[in-house]
Amino acid sequence: MQITKHDSNTPVTQQTKADSKQTKSSINLVALGDSLTQGVGDQSKNGGYVGIIKDKLASTYDIKVHTSNYGVSGDRSDQILTRLDKSTKFQNNLKSADVIVMTVGGNDLLQLLQKVAFASSTSEITSSLNSGSKTYDKKLNQLLTQVRKYNTDAPIFLFSIYNPFYVYFAHVDSLTDSVHEWNDTSKETLSKYGPAYFVDVDNLMSHGQYTTKAEQAKLAKEDAATNSQNKLTQKVTSKIMSESDKNLNKYISTDDNFHPNHLGYEKMSDKLLSVMKTNNSWLNK
Repeated sequence: MQITKHDSNTPVTQQTKADSKQTKSSINLVALGDSLTQGVGDQSKNGGYVGIIKDKLASTYDIKVHTSNYGVSGDRSDQILTRLDKSTKFQNNLKSADVIVMTVGGNDLLQLLQKVAFASSTSEITSSLNSGSKTYDKKLNQLLTQVRKYNTDAPIFLFSIYNPFYVYFAHVDSLTDSVHEWNDTSKETLSKYGPAYFVDVDNLMSHGQYTTKAEQAKLAKEDAATNSQNKLTQKVTSKIMSESDKNLNKYISTDDNFHPNHLGYEKMSDKLLSVMKTNNSWLNK
């Protein structure tokens, strides 16, 4: 598996500067996706990044921000598409969107990882992941095609996925590589549906407060000593997710040790705002 590492939020389409143009006094932001868009884990109960980015955009640009949240916990890419195909309200909101924000792919990968958790060899895991990546690419293309069917102009901002178990399995390269591969697929596919921009939160959310190479190396050494198995199993992940009093990653909720907490969603929203500032055609009248 060839991994192309990236942590830049490089736009995948050409940007249009709004600085010298008339700007809107209000915008419609439509968010669609899975549990990250729904805001699972946000103890403030304010809708995760959707509620946060609404406030940040309003204060940064002095505009009114209207949001529509179509995030459903547990949805894979094909299930998000099914909801869109069946809901006229969803379709109409997309048609009037000035900004489209998406989280997708995490559940597709999670389902695949559960299937290969008991694989006997690295080559078997790699083969399954490569096959799964191609399937996901097809489904993501189908979803983005439908999104563009209802709105050809609004910029799409797609969040990367992250590895919620990194701090416990920093020594398991196959898991980290799988997430990188999935993100590379998403970014490449997204580039066909511009204007579109990839919001990379992989390292931010996976590593948490362990930001330096030295901290990550120390973490990997400690994890290897604690977890002798060089792979993630359902038994071990269930144990981690059932812990209710702590998580080694300060951006992950202790409710399930999987989704972001409010601080995590704040960090995600800061990344999104940064990319939206750089690629701000959505602000033009």
